[in-house]
Amino acid sequence: MSGILIVGPSWIGDMVMAQSLYIALRQRNPEVRIDVLAPAWSAPVLRRMPEVHRAVSMPIGHGTLGLMQRYRLGRSLRAEHYAQAIVLPRSFKSALTPFFAGIKRRTGFRGETRYGLINDMRALDKEAMPLMVQRYLALGSESGAVPVAFADMPRPHLCIDADNQRRLLAELALDVSRPVIGFMPGAEYGPAKRWPPEHFAALARALIERGRRVWLFGSEKDAAICAEIARLAGADFAADIIDLSGRTRLEDAIDLIALTEWAVTNDSGLMHVAAATGRRILALYGSSTPSYTPPLSDRAEVMYLGLECSPCFERQCPLGHYHCLRQLEVESVLWRMGVFG
Repeated sequence: MSGILIVGPSWIGDMVMAQSLYIALRQRNPEVRIDVLAPAWSAPVLRRMPEVHRAVSMPIGHGTLGLMQRYRLGRSLRAEHYAQAIVLPRSFKSALTPFFAGIKRRTGFRGETRYGLINDMRALDKEAMPLMVQRYLALGSESGAVPVAFADMPRPHLCIDADNQRRLLAELALDVSRPVIGFMPGAEYGPAKRWPPEHFAALARALIERGRRVWLFGSEKDAAICAEIARLAGADFAADIIDLSGRTRLEDAIDLIALTEWAVTNDSGLMHVAAATGRRILALYGSSTPSYTPPLSDRAEVMYLGLECSPCFERQCPLGHYHCLRQLEVESVLWRMGVFG
């Protein structure tokens, strides 16, 4: 059985989108073995992708060269006899391990003067492939292939663990007797990608008044934002707002998001996770654009004002007003969700 080593991305959303590539590779060759070299945190996500045979942990932090560590890792992978490596990041260091592993065909886009490390070099035409997932799929195709249209792309789909769902419901005392709306109010990139907490709080009140419950998802880094949303929503609504930030592992978040009716989310890693669980998604875009990293789901709705100053791709609003997010009104979100009563 031939094997392919994928050098995966370092962000959770990008890792989920990369599943489209894994699916496409298996569709073309059902016998291919796909191993993914990626940060250790991504292993729980990769385990939920049936196309992935093995997650190979990258022991070096993002942004660190670690030349000798990459050399030793590459040498340890020589016994796998991979037929090809596909290097998704465009950095120099990301191409080192496949080179040290002696993989004969090493595919990647031109970037950071990595001639020799990449010997199946592809030119990146950003106009022909505006979507990140198109670029991933292009690296899995023969050079010169026509970019895959959005409608034809394989959609990521993460497997759900029903036993883990039941365990979490019991341990966290979660009630699903009424429909649950999941909020993903964080975005690690910065505040220019975050819908304001007061908007999330107002939406929570409106949804609870219409018979829903709200679960707040996020890591420990999102705990302050989630706590602010719960505080702004008010004491009268506290019983129906459950703050799960920092209380669940990534694989737990996957299983709990799969129980929600809707996920209302910023452009973040959890947005892509939610999309891959098959939930209905309402994705709110500010400084970024859905023309680059949209949720890869046929059940996703996108709200993006497309102001004259957007997208700026900045972490904080250069103009200081955050109009691209603040002007996304709660009433418009409710209308888009079709939640009227």
